[in-house]
Amino acid sequence: MKKMLFIFNPRSGKAQIKNKLMDILDIFAKAGYELLVHVTQGPGDAVKAAENYGADVDLVVCSGGDGTLNETISGLMKLDSIPDMGYIPSGSTNDFASSLNLSRNMITAARTAVAGIPYPVDIGCFCGDRHFVYIAAFGAFTEVAYLTPQDFKNVLGHQAYMLEGMKSLASIKSYMLRIECDSTVLEGEFIFGMITNTISVGGFKGLVTQDVALNDGEFEVLLIRTPKTPLDFTNIINYMFLKEEPNEYVHKLRTRSIRIFPEEPIDWVLDGEFGGTRREVQITNLNKKIRILRNPQKKQ
Repeated sequence: MKKMLFIFNPRSGKAQIKNKLMDILDIFAKAGYELLVHVTQGPGDAVKAAENYGADVDLVVCSGGDGTLNETISGLMKLDSIPDMGYIPSGSTNDFASSLNLSRNMITAARTAVAGIPYPVDIGCFCGDRHFVYIAAFGAFTEVAYLTPQDFKNVLGHQAYMLEGMKSLASIKSYMLRIECDSTVLEGEFIFGMITNTISVGGFKGLVTQDVALNDGEFEVLLIRTPKTPLDFTNIINYMFLKEEPNEYVHKLRTRSIRIFPEEPIDWVLDGEFGGTRREVQITNLNKKIRILRNPQKKQ
């Protein structure tokens, strides 16, 4: 009999999985899987479960938000042989699920997790010891993702990020950086940077181009220099969301790897969770490292 490890976060989203759990387990059993079920107990628990049990199963399925997905994949990355993955999104925003065209209906997503087509995706290696699925970011508003209380996220969804983000407008900080990306070198003051492999960030699909491929071996990079005037800041926002003319403060790049050298340590966010405070960062694309089951008729 095939074996499955099912990891789920009972608090993710509005804890909706509690009303769907028996139906989901029934789908897995009818698909011929012997089940090992792990209920996460707190931060980092999904990493341990995926690492400890992932090598002994044919399929790992996780349910939760982007943080649960990140932890599960981070645990699997520690294995010599990585099993295929299924994902049942149940978080507030579910950015990567949007990129994969996975249904937000948990029953539909559960069926896809056992009957879908394995689709290889790139994984980001962060400083050699951490991994991310779809985004690594620093600077303005990034702390909102991991400081926003879970209950607030559950009630308001991605609007919670917007409301918390508005509170941090007055405390935007500049960082003096040197950035090396392929043959490009940028220096100066920056307020924000993100290295992504997704079409959706924080529930918004306008921050990255729509021709993103999740397995092309490249990241999409967005860097924003420190604006000198309020008008400059407005122009930046207009360019990012309204697609107005490019300006000197916004840089968009594609790369397989990037190195960032700040004058002082910087806090990073990986897939919406705190990624640590780092002085020097190297990020590398691990091409087609994980296979996630998705609907066969959905195209990237």
